[in-house]
Amino acid sequence: MAKKIKSPYKQRLKYRETHNTTLRRVYEYSTTKYRTRRATQFVDGGQAYTYGSFKDAVERLSQRMSRYGISASDKVAILSQNMPNYLVAYFSVTAFGRVLVPILPDSSENEVTNILTHSETKAVFVSKKLLPKLSQACQDRMTLVIDIETFEFIKKNKEDFQCDGWVKDPAPDDLATIIYTSGTTGRAKGVMLSHRNICHNLVASFKAQPCFKKDRFLSILPIAHTYEMGVSSIYSFYVGACVYYLQKPAAPSVLLPALKKVRPTIMLSVPLVIEKVIKNSVFPTIQKSRVLSWMEKHMPHILHRIIGGRIVKTFGGKLRFFGIGGAKMDPVVEQFLKDCHFPYSVGYGLTETSPLVCNVLVNKRKRVGSIGVATWKVEIRLDNMNPDTGEGEIVCRGDNVMLGYYKDPERTMSVLDDDGWFHTNDIASMDSDGYYYIKGRLNNTILGPSGENIYPEEIEQVINNIEGVDESLVMERDGHLVALVKFDDNVLDWNQASEDQFFETLEARKKAVLEWVNKAVGKNSKIGEVDAMKEPFEKTATQKIRRFLYKERRGDEPSGSGAEKPVNESGAEAGGTADGEQAGKQA
Repeated sequence: MAKKIKSPYKQRLKYRETHNTTLRRVYEYSTTKYRTRRATQFVDGGQAYTYGSFKDAVERLSQRMSRYGISASDKVAILSQNMPNYLVAYFSVTAFGRVLVPILPDSSENEVTNILTHSETKAVFVSKKLLPKLSQACQDRMTLVIDIETFEFIKKNKEDFQCDGWVKDPAPDDLATIIYTSGTTGRAKGVMLSHRNICHNLVASFKAQPCFKKDRFLSILPIAHTYEMGVSSIYSFYVGACVYYLQKPAAPSVLLPALKKVRPTIMLSVPLVIEKVIKNSVFPTIQKSRVLSWMEKHMPHILHRIIGGRIVKTFGGKLRFFGIGGAKMDPVVEQFLKDCHFPYSVGYGLTETSPLVCNVLVNKRKRVGSIGVATWKVEIRLDNMNPDTGEGEIVCRGDNVMLGYYKDPERTMSVLDDDGWFHTNDIASMDSDGYYYIKGRLNNTILGPSGENIYPEEIEQVINNIEGVDESLVMERDGHLVALVKFDDNVLDWNQASEDQFFETLEARKKAVLEWVNKAVGKNSKIGEVDAMKEPFEKTATQKIRRFLYKERRGDEPSGSGAEKPVNESGAEAGGTADGEQAGKQA
């Protein structure tokens, strides 16, 4: 039997997959093959680069750093909001053997200082907007401080102008980046990702959702986060597409015109973004319309087709992939998106896994609540599985798993075993077809009075679907479950907190939540108390609540900010203290 010959197209894909094992090779491949195509720009056209001009800018920038002795293996940080020049800086570091330290733009000055100190960074790219977060002491320690918007030197040490910086073609297992993340549980961790880790994720992304040079990516999440960087910005570069950036935060007044102008085919988001669109706009529109309400009861399929088309049109009309990850998605919203045939897909991963671990293909049958199946060439198993519930901790192994935590061997050994299995701390179950379902975080799990596991995330989903609730957090306090609830501003006006009517409304809302939840959940998951939050919860870059900040806090008590304490039903100040550990303090 004659051997089947691969098509030229499949041969090119296979070559790209096997050849691009480092960011240097990705950079050289794309800037050569797609030289005349548009690589990146602002939505309004600023900082526009073709792949050819992009390469010229990267080469010049790398040479300038070398003149000041910034060599391979040296750490170079980026503190900036999203922009095309971020990618130029990224490749001027990683493609030449240097190590990138991206810093989230919402980091505090103290967190920035700790990250730069702990990572031993020698140079930093910084935007004008975020320059005030770079303390004078940090600037003094730097060899170079570079304005990322113009690539002009804000600060340079003349004595370091020796032209002795050396670069190298990095090997797949060389360190490419250190990404600091506090997650939702406290002390920041410096996750070390190799070139192999990142390039594996690029291939896995293509296997999960193939993208091509004619695709248009619109970036709305922080590039400094591995989710946006690995599955959007660098992925678009890998396939020769163009990625567009916003010059302002993605508020509706900024995002809607951008969607109309770019008409993106690919976008990434966190659940909170799409959930707000559906809950605050689509659901109320249906409820207020007699026609749409009637259709929802009698002709749901037609209604869903109409609404789905309108949502896609709102996103520019050309959307073919809307990736959702970073946190657990509301199953009510997901079911609605599925019914509307919206081209969404759910994924799961961590910074430590570069990030993809699981994914669901857009054109595959979706299962509401599932994070999908194991991604390309990643092994998954459930550890310490409960035989009664089928629940266990997700552990994974593959080329996606990090090298370890920077200068933190003890923490590394606590999550990575000798056989290369990474322990995610996430509890999940698996169905007969290999689809995984997240139940909650292992360190968030509450042990019930009979020894059963209680997952606060599942109770929070019930609370968040109550009308008038914006977000919530469930924890154990004094032997019973307590729900901290942030009500929508339009149902609870804290500016009227001094009026009797406010307390009547507050108590009525809290009572309604308590009764609704305790009817909807099982016996062991019933809550005993509801506290109202005045301000939104503090969150990570992927909009997950920083739980450790609220372990002992009651209501809207600030974490050392000096703001007013919340009031309870009698008008007195509520007590309690915040968890003393703060993200990044011990980086």
